[in-house]
Amino acid sequence: MRAVWKGAVTFGLVNVPVKLYSATEDHDVSLHQVHDEDGGRIRYQRKCEVCGKVVDYKNIDKAYDDGEQTVVITDEDLKSLPAERSREIEVLEFVPNEQIDPIMFDRSYYLEPDSASSKAYVLLRRTLESTDRTAIVQMALRQKSRLAALRVHGDVLVVQTLLWSDEVRAAEFKSLDEPVKISAKELDLSKQLVESLVSDFEPEQYVDEYQEELRTLIKAKLEQGEGLDTAATFGEQPEEEAGGEVIDLMEALRQSIAAKRGDGAKGGTGSKSGSGGSKAGTGEKKAPAKKKASSSDEKKASPKKKAAS
Repeated sequence: MRAVWKGAVTFGLVNVPVKLYSATEDHDVSLHQVHDEDGGRIRYQRKCEVCGKVVDYKNIDKAYDDGEQTVVITDEDLKSLPAERSREIEVLEFVPNEQIDPIMFDRSYYLEPDSASSKAYVLLRRTLESTDRTAIVQMALRQKSRLAALRVHGDVLVVQTLLWSDEVRAAEFKSLDEPVKISAKELDLSKQLVESLVSDFEPEQYVDEYQEELRTLIKAKLEQGEGLDTAATFGEQPEEEAGGEVIDLMEALRQSIAAKRGDGAKGGTGSKSGSGGSKAGTGEKKAPAKKKASSSDEKKASPKKKAAS
């Protein structure tokens, strides 16, 4: 991991030098938009709605629209604002852990000690553990002032940026205004259902089934020779560095396409491989597959629990 910030946690006269690392990452497959006829990359132009010209980034300013008037904010205007460049994570107060509503959590970052001795770091961690407290801190990150919670996660300290109070919407639903009568029997049966599903939370048991199936689909299409030359269709320059894995993959794709054309066979549809792990396009006869759900019924990217081994 690469540190995104360096500074120090400060409370009282205590100074704890630290490095900040992103604690999470997105695992979604990145997809592009292409022309359905030839696979060419679709790109969007920054066009002015007044003169119709395509505008370069260097000629673009920011603006605020209040619904009736637009205020243009130039780079010079932004530079005139006081920049947040503090290298301190200032502890404002220590609060009980349960007082922070999880709805306020935004992004998570790991803190690593950044000094020859980690004594001050370990002291702060053990203090938070023994007092069951979370430190509310203020810091500057990416030139913005952030409110955050500094807490213990395993053996490391974690900073979780918090939403400001006015960024959390109030839940006001008229459908909940009417009184609802719940009988003792209904509540008892509901509790029994909860008890039947009681377990310890183990995040590793859950997977993003949609993304797994999307990767399987992409792999099947590549194996069937349905890949396109990225440089030709997306308008990108070929890799100049020799011997890399990307170049090997590109060459393999070109050979696969050439072999497919040489056979004179029409390419497959890129169907997903079955749960048994057999590859698509091997030529083996398979039993008719069960009918798939239509695209409108496509599974959402909700986590699915793995089957118990």
